[in-house]
Amino acid sequence: MSAATRHGLLSVLGLILAVSLTVGHLVWADRESILDSSELPLEEMRGFTEVLDRIKQDYVEPIDDKTLLENAIRGMLNGLDPHSAYLDVDAFRDLQAGTSGEFGGLGIEVGLEDGFIKVIAPIDDTPAQRAGVQAGDLIIRLDDTPVKGLTLAEAVKKMRGKPDTEIVLTIVRVGEEKPLKITIVRDIIQVKSVKSRLLEPGFGYVRVTQFQAKTARNLSQALSNLKRQNKKGSLKGVVMDLRNNPGGVLNAAVEVSDIFLEKGTVVYTEGRSEGSRQDFKATPGDMLDGAPMVVLVNAGSASASEIVAGALQDHRRAIVMGEQTFGKGSVQTILPMANGTAVKLTTALYFTPKGRSIQAEGIQPDIKLEKLQLASADMPAVELLKEANLSGHLENGKSRSDNSISDGIEVDEKNENDTASLAESDYQLYEALNLLKGLSLLQKQKSS
Repeated sequence: MSAATRHGLLSVLGLILAVSLTVGHLVWADRESILDSSELPLEEMRGFTEVLDRIKQDYVEPIDDKTLLENAIRGMLNGLDPHSAYLDVDAFRDLQAGTSGEFGGLGIEVGLEDGFIKVIAPIDDTPAQRAGVQAGDLIIRLDDTPVKGLTLAEAVKKMRGKPDTEIVLTIVRVGEEKPLKITIVRDIIQVKSVKSRLLEPGFGYVRVTQFQAKTARNLSQALSNLKRQNKKGSLKGVVMDLRNNPGGVLNAAVEVSDIFLEKGTVVYTEGRSEGSRQDFKATPGDMLDGAPMVVLVNAGSASASEIVAGALQDHRRAIVMGEQTFGKGSVQTILPMANGTAVKLTTALYFTPKGRSIQAEGIQPDIKLEKLQLASADMPAVELLKEANLSGHLENGKSRSDNSISDGIEVDEKNENDTASLAESDYQLYEALNLLKGLSLLQKQKSS
């Protein structure tokens, strides 16, 4: 690199820094830490240009200025925190596709941890989930490529690919003695952000897998459908499942919370300046009319999921049950650049209505419940005796008390059998349903 080129680069960098500091001074004028123009880091800038010059002259292979400068930008952003990143044109396009609900790849939300790729959560009904990838897994190799040294964007780009092609993930998992190798076939990922069903008459289940632009609208529609499916119309209670939900769009989290809240703050964010606080408020109207709610969370519940769980917990609108959440309490702003790239920059932290920071702490559930696997106990060889088995026992006497016993009670054998199998297939959901029944009964007793 010639002296004239270096001088020109220094001038450009100096101009950029000067402009940045001028704008910063207008915004953060009250901060004592602001540097004036006489304190520009000229030595560091000279060091940067010297390194650039050395690479240009002595690196084993020729490398162009565009690549070098893009790598410098990536390094600058990656050094800030695990979530700030430089998005090239393809990565920016993929991000936009992801928030709209359809994209190609494996179906996992990932982040960086100690140079490795950590699985925040696998997305429902995707190749990664079907292959057995779990929240908390550390990916150490992609096919034959070690992950150590790759940026997050580079790793994600390598995991994406043409549908029906394979990739082998080498994974380190807590509790496993040696790394696991999981083969996954790539596919087009079409995320259905909301799923719903009736667990029992009157008790609904909604699962939010990701927070997208249309999630709140889809959730409202799902709740309306559940009301129509229920014979009595209104719902006695709802379990909202946010387990392994890696987050998504902040506004979607606010809108989902607003479905169940009548008023008050949903979440607020704070940046560097005193005037940077943003409050997101609920609007009147609770779609469940105050019916009890249980929110299920686990270590794979992150970001927007934690906003919703924290808001409903602070307003005492729902009981949060499960495991401590992931703890991603920072806000990333996407800043599009003129050349089609973008910068994903951490600009604020978000706080629950009561002022709790989620960052690196997560949401503590009201009722802790580990993920367990149940199995049916063996039936006793001899059936235990009951009163009805005794010779000469008195009859029940239903004719004198039918009305008081059966009033308001519905018995559905199919649903009883479904509930029994639920204990084996999803113990956490089974316990959430039992809690919801208790809350509904308590609410009914208070109102009567």
